[in-house]
Amino acid sequence: MIAPRPGSAGRSADVVVIGAGAVGAACAYFLTRKGFAVHVVERGAVAAGSSSAGEGNLLVSDKVSGPELELALYSRALWDQELAQHRELWEFESKGGLVVATSAQGGQALLALAAEQRQRGVDARDVDPDAVTDYEPHIRRGLAAAVHYPQDAQVQPMLLTAHLLGLARAAGAVVWTGVSVTGFEVQVGSDGRRIAAVRTSQGPVACEHVINAAGPWAGEIATLAGVDLPIRPRRGFVLVTEPLPPTVNHKVYAGEYVASTQSENLGLEVSAVVEGTKAGTILIGSSREHVGFERRFSLPALRAIARAAIDLFPRLAEVSLLRSYAGFRPYSPDHLPVVGADARLRGLWHATGHEGAGIGLSVGTAKLISQAMAGESTDIDLAPFSPARFEAVAPA
Repeated sequence: MIAPRPGSAGRSADVVVIGAGAVGAACAYFLTRKGFAVHVVERGAVAAGSSSAGEGNLLVSDKVSGPELELALYSRALWDQELAQHRELWEFESKGGLVVATSAQGGQALLALAAEQRQRGVDARDVDPDAVTDYEPHIRRGLAAAVHYPQDAQVQPMLLTAHLLGLARAAGAVVWTGVSVTGFEVQVGSDGRRIAAVRTSQGPVACEHVINAAGPWAGEIATLAGVDLPIRPRRGFVLVTEPLPPTVNHKVYAGEYVASTQSENLGLEVSAVVEGTKAGTILIGSSREHVGFERRFSLPALRAIARAAIDLFPRLAEVSLLRSYAGFRPYSPDHLPVVGADARLRGLWHATGHEGAGIGLSVGTAKLISQAMAGESTDIDLAPFSPARFEAVAPA
């Protein structure tokens, strides 16, 4: 499905998308549906970055009231409506989520969050602690509170990315892998600075628009364009068990997970996240820590993740692990994605900063950008996600 590498002469597009992960692939899909000529440029392989290192979660349960929850609900509707015909391509599974609390204080916080989410349109159903085993027979007893979220779902993220790009290619998009972005050609006119082309390791590509969908590397791309974008990597690990008989029915996580997604702590944070796959393996997370792009495995992190999972599902203590893997989430300092046009350089757009929610929010992000780029009113307001909140200009 991948086109040959470009030559150096005569290459042009309406839009160059930088990054062939889930967000970049979704942008290519929705932009081609609007009639834009799209080129996707990826320095590695398709889904080789954050999209290959996550669990494929489409969550509303972990979103607090505000713009991100609105984007999550919007995206969730797209998965069920506009993209429903393709769901088998990426193993869409509407498994639902179960969020639990082990302490009285945690239980109060969880039930309060669920009540607030219900007011915003989330299907959040309180579960009597004595009835939790009806949902998850193997979960620990004695929980303080639990909430069931039927809207939570899962996809296989690498299949999602590959097939969205395949659908975009069928509509005319070109996808280049193994091609690095090295800079930008900028014109200066009466309307200010504007992108004229993207410089790549295989030559320039003339374009009117560029979408920076480079995930945790989006800050580096922004620097090449002469603007500051404070996106940095936040490392996480996932453990993968041997294939098992059906053991975990939902995405199950401790209520502390929501707090960890909003935390500004630079050190290691761990909260239990456990879910099964169609193949029978169990995916176990999650950890968060700011260590730059250091990929080396951390035994303290892996042990903490395993302990937290066993605390929720004691029978996992007897299960063998097949492997573990690490990835980097694109962290935004105010915990909101960066989505929209950058007024500091006309033609530059950003679609990044989703941290661990990029798979689930990819389609909503992409459709909104396609609407804005086409000069249409967007289905939800992009102002809270605007790059304008980061106004400093990086040195040329």
